[in-house]
Amino acid sequence: MSDGVPQFATAEYPGNASETACKSCAQAISGDYYRVNGAPTCAKCVQQIKEQMPKDSHSAFGRGVLFGVGGAILGLGIYVAFALATGWMIGYISLAVGYIVGKAIVMGSGGFGGRRYQIAAVLLTYIAVSLAAVPIAISQHMKQKSVQQHVQMGDSATVQAPKMSPAKAVGLLAMLGLASPFLALSNPAQGLIGLVILFVGIRIAWTITAGRPVNILGPISAAAPATSG
Repeated sequence: MSDGVPQFATAEYPGNASETACKSCAQAISGDYYRVNGAPTCAKCVQQIKEQMPKDSHSAFGRGVLFGVGGAILGLGIYVAFALATGWMIGYISLAVGYIVGKAIVMGSGGFGGRRYQIAAVLLTYIAVSLAAVPIAISQHMKQKSVQQHVQMGDSATVQAPKMSPAKAVGLLAMLGLASPFLALSNPAQGLIGLVILFVGIRIAWTITAGRPVNILGPISAAAPATSG
């Protein structure tokens, strides 16, 4: 069109064809430029990006871990509820636990990620999955105890097991729970499959909390245009 009205539906780049267009403002870059995550960007836009980039902080990490703990508790609850409702110990729920923990950490941190977030995600995912074995085992034990009590009813000679302090019992259960993925190797085939699935769930949490860093490369000297022929 020749009426001089700007056309917003179509991007128009000023300058000759050898100029590089800034990915951010769509203006031509005739001199040196930068690459932001691989995309050509002018110096002005790079400066704006640097000024607008949020800064990671201890408070952001703290919120991320707090949300991650909540996600781990939720994942543990889902694992236990499914196992108790169906009677099946499905290791694939570890994948969901890893996803929930990773997303919770990123949500709590405001989108930040990085190595310390990844380590927290790995630990929380492992703890949630492994400790899920504790309430499941307690439920199974209570059912077996109920059956034994019915069988032994009326037998006054029943031997009582020695009692343990609550603190010691909780500590022992926690240790057994944390070791449960490896204790399951007593059944090599099933235990190994469970460990592999757990590793995949941990890998999911690790990937989600890796973050999306902004890589700025430059300044880069504008190269001479290549000639065809």
